[in-house]
Amino acid sequence: MKILLIGEYSNVHWTLAEGLRALGHKVTVLSNGDFWKDYPRDISLVRTPGKLGGMAYMARLYTLLPRLRGYDVVQLINPMFLEIKAERITPIYRYLRRHNRHIVLGAFGMDYYWVQTCCDKKPLRYSDFNIGSQLRENEDAIRERVDWLGTAKQQLNQFIARDCDAIVTGLYEYHVCYQPAFPEKTTFIPYPIKNANGLSPEEKEGGTICSPQHAVSPLKLFIGINKTRSAYKGTDIMLAAAQEICREYPDQINLQIAESVPFATYRKMMTGSDAILDQLYSYTPSMNALEAMSQGIVCIGGGEPENYEILDETELHPIINVEPTYESVCEQLRHLVTHPELLPKLKKQSVEYVNKHHNFLKVARQYERLYKKM
Repeated sequence: MKILLIGEYSNVHWTLAEGLRALGHKVTVLSNGDFWKDYPRDISLVRTPGKLGGMAYMARLYTLLPRLRGYDVVQLINPMFLEIKAERITPIYRYLRRHNRHIVLGAFGMDYYWVQTCCDKKPLRYSDFNIGSQLRENEDAIRERVDWLGTAKQQLNQFIARDCDAIVTGLYEYHVCYQPAFPEKTTFIPYPIKNANGLSPEEKEGGTICSPQHAVSPLKLFIGINKTRSAYKGTDIMLAAAQEICREYPDQINLQIAESVPFATYRKMMTGSDAILDQLYSYTPSMNALEAMSQGIVCIGGGEPENYEILDETELHPIINVEPTYESVCEQLRHLVTHPELLPKLKKQSVEYVNKHHNFLKVARQYERLYKKM
């Protein structure tokens, strides 16, 4: 098949493309690299600031349009898959729809159904937008509500969701937002992870990642921070908790912080860590956490029962789940620091978990089945 993947979130599309190419498909990724993260892509479409930047972006976009025709499948990372206003995306979507066979909408991040469901129906005990019945009132959550509810973005999202051939949800949270509204066309497929070290689970199990000798002080703790989204994602609370535990156990824990760095730098800084703090308000591990887990790094973050249930996983539960509070993060960190003997098993299970559910070839085959079904 000839496949076009438009847009990028946390290396999802590029990793998927690698898997689909390994299965023999011709795949093109067009994106802006997810802004400063600078993920790989085949066609780069980046908008620079200012009016002239916007004009140059539109000129390049219209120059590229003839190359975006004749694909069997076009998959969009989000309804806002280009760096232009929703009103201007609509004719571009119609063009893609007219000149390609099938359109797939990715439910991988911020969009109308995510915002509306979390704010109104509240099926999740906590999320980026609610804690129980209460709406979160941090600046980012308020801005996203204003941005997506009752706006052109909402209209665009609803139009594409109704019109597209299939919707793919990448996390449990997004699935509970889309599946009730579009039960016939919504499919859950886990995020793809390519083994960064090129090691099999057996090789990792036999090496230092999972060996008992590796579980010694100090605990190497890693946290990545997007400085523009810290309060929204809860990394401000996670960082404060980690710093508190560092003060309590100064000789037993080392904390490394990566703040708004490109993906290649982030991955390099993370390598060799024992545990990663990620996404306080999530039920599930994100791409960054899964990448870490593939290297035998334990995730402290989203590991709620629903995450394992949607994967039909009853044995491998390697994620150290935390409630969305400072006290919960402190408690779990304190427990891990004082019980380093837990690390080898959690590291081993982390590698097995990613290989079992998120291996990029296995995930690519799931997409392949969906595409062929269409």
